[in-house]
Amino acid sequence: MFKKVSAILLILFFLSCSQEKPQSNEPINVTAEDLHNSIDKIVEIMIHDIFSPPVASRIFAYPNIAAYEIVAQVNPEYNSLAGQVNELTPIPKIDSLPNVNPNLAALIAHMNISKQLIFSEDKFEVLQDSLFNKWQTTNKVEFEASKAYGEKVAEHIKKWMGKDNYSQTRTMPKFTVNTEDPARWQPTPPAYMDGIEPHWNKIRPFFLDSAAQFKPVPPPAFSMDKNSQFYKELLEVYETSNRITAVGDKSEEVAIAKFWDCNPYVSVTRGHLMFATKKITPGAHWIGITKIACRNTESDFQKSVYAYTKTSMAIADAFISCWDEKYRSNLIRPETLINQHIDENWVPILQTPPFPEYTSGHSVVSGAAATALTDIFGNDFSFDDDTELPFGLPIRSFTSFNQAADEAAISRMYGGIHYRAAVEVGVGQGRELGALLIDKIKMKSVNSVAANQE
Repeated sequence: MFKKVSAILLILFFLSCSQEKPQSNEPINVTAEDLHNSIDKIVEIMIHDIFSPPVASRIFAYPNIAAYEIVAQVNPEYNSLAGQVNELTPIPKIDSLPNVNPNLAALIAHMNISKQLIFSEDKFEVLQDSLFNKWQTTNKVEFEASKAYGEKVAEHIKKWMGKDNYSQTRTMPKFTVNTEDPARWQPTPPAYMDGIEPHWNKIRPFFLDSAAQFKPVPPPAFSMDKNSQFYKELLEVYETSNRITAVGDKSEEVAIAKFWDCNPYVSVTRGHLMFATKKITPGAHWIGITKIACRNTESDFQKSVYAYTKTSMAIADAFISCWDEKYRSNLIRPETLINQHIDENWVPILQTPPFPEYTSGHSVVSGAAATALTDIFGNDFSFDDDTELPFGLPIRSFTSFNQAADEAAISRMYGGIHYRAAVEVGVGQGRELGALLIDKIKMKSVNSVAANQE
């Protein structure tokens, strides 16, 4: 009797194991939150992997464009970027393929490219695998069709991405420091790192005609004459830093500097040990603001893809434009000169990043991103920026994207790492670049734009 019961139980066990999970065959619902969560995970991994600000901007742009191109095929509100963005050709058509869920395919394409562009792919696969299992259980046919199409589009975008000169710049020589000219950039403490991405102006832009299209006016002529404009700006950095740090924790300027720090290269020394603290890049901060704007407006998946794509292209080309000028003017940082000529013990509030001073990267990127976001969500757009909460910094509130950009720009002078000219010229450079994006790249259809204006 015992043997018969055991045999029956064994048969039932094997039968249950051989049965597939029940399929609901419901349409798979892909939401904006799925997109936000996926991008958040990529940002988390980018912090872990310590990507430079320019490289991070590239990681955002390509996945967003892949997702957007799928959305543009099925939503008449949006125009394809093929033929508008430099060297991008049309992606494979979706209309000839049955059972494809466009939003699902777009998110899968986004994740596929994102995963390739980071180092710690295994960390992202945890999220991806959990989503794939859920979608496959919900509707296996729709999932597999959408996955196949999303991966096909991803391969198309990867081939285009592979021709942007990124791989070539990985093998180009390091930046050579000019030790003879007192005006030229020198590595700064505590790590004295080499200048990062000196060849970034060779990366193919997305909508700029060239890296030098928005070449700014030169910085004030280098001079240690106390009556010169350059020296006055140098002294302003020193005196501003001393004034605001004297107030201590109550200083609003110090709070602003720390909020917009966004330096992934901060080195910390403890005795004989040196280690890095990890933070988001300035581009990632503006991607976070994009997420806030999408959530505040309850933007659906497709509008969120549009917002991320437009903003990430502005950020990416802003870095190309800014880095083109940085290694052209190759200007020395305030910290070096203040230590040499004014106060050898002075330390800026923020750690000086490892690249030349002019123009300010935060300023250019913030001006460009704010211009793109204003075009999407409007000028009078109030929001609470909680992007820095994971890094122990409180929420800051803004009445517009442009107000946030202006604060991000001036934060660099408060932090002691930029002269005023780099800040003011930089934010203007970014806004001009953002205006070109709006004027040149027609992402919204004419009917859609007219409807929104009524």
